[in-house]
Amino acid sequence: MSLHDDAVLVLKDCETDQEELRQLYLDHLADHADGMWKSCTAGHVTASTLVIDPERGRVLLTLHRKLGMWLQMGGHCEPGDTTLSGAALREATEESGIQGLTLLGAGRPVRLDRHPIPAPCHWHLDVQYAALAPAGAVAEISDESLDLRWCAYDEVPEVADTSVVRLLERTRAVL
Repeated sequence: MSLHDDAVLVLKDCETDQEELRQLYLDHLADHADGMWKSCTAGHVTASTLVIDPERGRVLLTLHRKLGMWLQMGGHCEPGDTTLSGAALREATEESGIQGLTLLGAGRPVRLDRHPIPAPCHWHLDVQYAALAPAGAVAEISDESLDLRWCAYDEVPEVADTSVVRLLERTRAVL
């Protein structure tokens, strides 16, 4: 099964209150065989993960090198990715430096977020996951980040945009 096929199955099975957005993602993938890849200028599916430490009531955010914003870990799918959840976990592990992350909800997405990006592409169709950090996890900054920061739940609205706040709210509801 291809990554494209996996994404379609994940989205068809996705339990969300974002039905219109979920359908937009499915329509995009039906219309674009390359809809998983950065080269698709109409937009492409991305995979991100909010790393959470519920025992300490905090999440790990990255100061994105290109955007200069505090965000969850994540990004573009790569040719070696075989599943969307695997891409999300790979991105989270690479960007956080934390080994042993575990996706919440049996590896199902937590929510969806569509946001504009600079040309030549126009949209990221982000499938958002959440992962538990193992006890005693130590984060290490990657080349894609300017910084990493553990933020208490109530600090997130002060540093991050509404998409990250909504992801945290939904993640906490799943917990």
